[in-house]
Amino acid sequence: MLRKFKVTVNNEIYEVLVEEISDTSLETVSPTPQVKREIPSTPSTPPPASAPSKPTATPAQAKGEGQGVTAPLPGTILDIKVKAGDQVAAGQTVVILEAMKMENEIAAPIAGTVTSILVSKGQNVNTNDILLTIK
Repeated sequence: MLRKFKVTVNNEIYEVLVEEISDTSLETVSPTPQVKREIPSTPSTPPPASAPSKPTATPAQAKGEGQGVTAPLPGTILDIKVKAGDQVAAGQTVVILEAMKMENEIAAPIAGTVTSILVSKGQNVNTNDILLTIK
């Protein structure tokens, strides 16, 4: 027996003829059962312990031997523009740091004399590592 239906798809009306078949020739197709998964709200393993923070002052700073110039982000030292004993002005570029494929100029925060250089070209540094000191 044919049955006639009107079907609307994307605001288009279609007339469809559907033939009813007997139960003996019916092929059973069962849908794939859905699996309900629950995501735990807390991780099953504890987070790794954080590394102890590095001291912000070097022994030179603790003795009043200058102010440290720190790395603002992790990267690799490309160039050191000064040497120990050089006079620097506030804002003068003292180190070139490569981070995220960009060269970042690290400026002296104060005017003074470079008292020590604590890094070398090619060295990897982390955020807040002291690169050199100025007094």
